Amino acid sequence: MSAPGAGRVVIRFASAHPVGATGIVALEDYARELTRAQAAEAILAEGEAERLVGVALEAPRVAPQGDVLEDIEAFARGLAERSGLGLGWS
Repeated sequence: MSAPGAGRVVIRFASAHPVGATGIVALEDYARELTRAQAAEAILAEGEAERLVGVALEAPRVAPQGDVLEDIEAFARGLAERSGLGLGWS
């Protein structure tokens, strides 16, 4: 992993999470804010538009490791569990 604030960091989830389009945007926003990254982009399973397999962060100022990494994946899992029911908090 690069030093915080430098380059692109890719996080791969332990398993794919089925999430709709609004969930994908929510995960990107959450990961970007949590790590203070310049940008975040969801990584989707090849050929499956709504199965999250990770997220790429541009120049995160907070390293996505330990509790931060666990929090990002837990957020993705939570979105998948609520998929189809709306986000519940928006």
